[in-house]
Amino acid sequence: MSAEARIAELGLELPPAPAPVASYVPVVVSGSLAFVAGQIPLAEGRLMWSGKLGAGLDVEAGSKAARRCAMQALSVLRDALGSLDRVRRVVKVTVWVASAEGFTDQPKVANGASDLLAEVFGEAGRHARASVGAPELPLGSPVEVELIAEVEP
Repeated sequence: MSAEARIAELGLELPPAPAPVASYVPVVVSGSLAFVAGQIPLAEGRLMWSGKLGAGLDVEAGSKAARRCAMQALSVLRDALGSLDRVRRVVKVTVWVASAEGFTDQPKVANGASDLLAEVFGEAGRHARASVGAPELPLGSPVEVELIAEVEP
């Protein structure tokens, strides 16, 4: 099943692709790889969550934020490629987690993004991943997700 058909089957509606919040482009395609810039959880230009995991935000909230970031990554990827059906596989995902001292559940937070990608792309959505704790993220975001995808020409 194609990614676009799977999104419809799952009843997902990708958010509008957010505009960059600084001096960068959302996606760069080089050869057969598409590099998606880090996405923070935005709706109508505003953060949907803010703060740090382990200090005001729990793993469930962080996982939801990571899922939203992954949905935005798919949205900007769709804009750049014309269709998500051009994605052959998701190669690598990096999930940055704004973490309070002692918070060590970054992988559980990152599962919000990883699980969505597997839902949409099936086996081709399973990827290598890094989940990294950070003291601060842009605009006070609790999570930022970037990805690399192999794409058809």
